[in-house]
Amino acid sequence: MEKKKRPSWDEYFMKITELVATRSTCLRRSVGAIIVKNKRILTTGYNGPPEGLKHCDELGGCLRDKLHIPSGERMELSRAVHAEQNAIIQAAKLGISIDGGEMYITTHPCFICAKMIINAGIKRIVYKEGYPDKFARDILKEAGIKVIKFSEIKKRVGR
Repeated sequence: MEKKKRPSWDEYFMKITELVATRSTCLRRSVGAIIVKNKRILTTGYNGPPEGLKHCDELGGCLRDKLHIPSGERMELSRAVHAEQNAIIQAAKLGISIDGGEMYITTHPCFICAKMIINAGIKRIVYKEGYPDKFARDILKEAGIKVIKFSEIKKRVGR
């Protein structure tokens, strides 16, 4: 009997993160995030406006596009709550400790999210796509958080 090929934990969690990203309403970039602890999913998040507020497509387009703001700059000028922020907020609302957890994200976190991730106690980040934010990379490194690009994991396991 042929042994069934199962995905690694990292592959499994990244596939779920990609599915979470499909719920995003952002017109620029669909991002998903999940927080995992002891191989159990604790919370999920995707980028979009705060709960109960209109989505950008209902308001005639993206505010950042209208203001010609490049990716990676002036993050405070956005209606969207980032996927990482939503995953952390969901844990807080539900009273779930994420201290010591891992976060899977479809896009590398920005500087604002990196600060939240550090203070939330996340110890490892696996991300799929890069993001043009040197400050985020620097602060995560300084905090001692393991940050791994998903494609590097796949290379190591030969998949």
